[in-house]
Amino acid sequence: MADSVALITGSARRIGAEIVRTLHRNGMRVIIHYRNSADDARALADSLNAERADSAALLQADLDQPDQVRQLAADALACFGRMDLLVNNASSFYPTPVDQADDADWDRLVHSNLRAPFILSQKLAPALSERHGSIVNIVDVYAEKPLQHHTLYCMAKAGLAMMTRSLARELGPDIRVNGVSPGPILWPEAGQMNQQDIQDATALKRCGTPQDIAETVWWLGTQAPFVTGQILAVDGGRSLTLQGS
Repeated sequence: MADSVALITGSARRIGAEIVRTLHRNGMRVIIHYRNSADDARALADSLNAERADSAALLQADLDQPDQVRQLAADALACFGRMDLLVNNASSFYPTPVDQADDADWDRLVHSNLRAPFILSQKLAPALSERHGSIVNIVDVYAEKPLQHHTLYCMAKAGLAMMTRSLARELGPDIRVNGVSPGPILWPEAGQMNQQDIQDATALKRCGTPQDIAETVWWLGTQAPFVTGQILAVDGGRSLTLQGS
């Protein structure tokens, strides 16, 4: 994997940063995308380049802006001259009660969760095909069973789930496309969810860790050559009894 390259969107912090660390630890060169978290992104890149020179790069883009997404794809290819893995991790998440949702909410939630992953997949497909690479989309257990007051978010993630399956058919056999649906891993920073109730609803009665997601991304992205079009729930069994809440 010494020459392999991965672009991970929204990867300066939280789960995205753990995905970056895991891919890097397994020998990949990584491109860290961020929107506003420049200091975190720079610190992460510096630490990885200190471990292995010229192994991490930084790119900034607002995924709500289609032209910036297209430029991100071009800039990512320019970083190391190839692309082996695209991880569509970046996501906006917040409630949109039906009587309050507006056009700006559509832009923030649908663009980052659905349109940007499609554009990046579209623009990077030729390079990924050359390397028989793969795409891993971070979906959500709520793509299948809705979360109350989050209709736009759930719609966008449901679209991402279908995009995962559809692109697997369209881009095969040269590119594999899969998804990961996290359950209770890291709580939203806004704190708008009942954490104890959600944790108690899992079969394992506990939360997972960012490493659980990162290792799954690594496996699907690089170690599962006969797996495509699949969305793997990494949720401690939450989806077994999931109800909108």
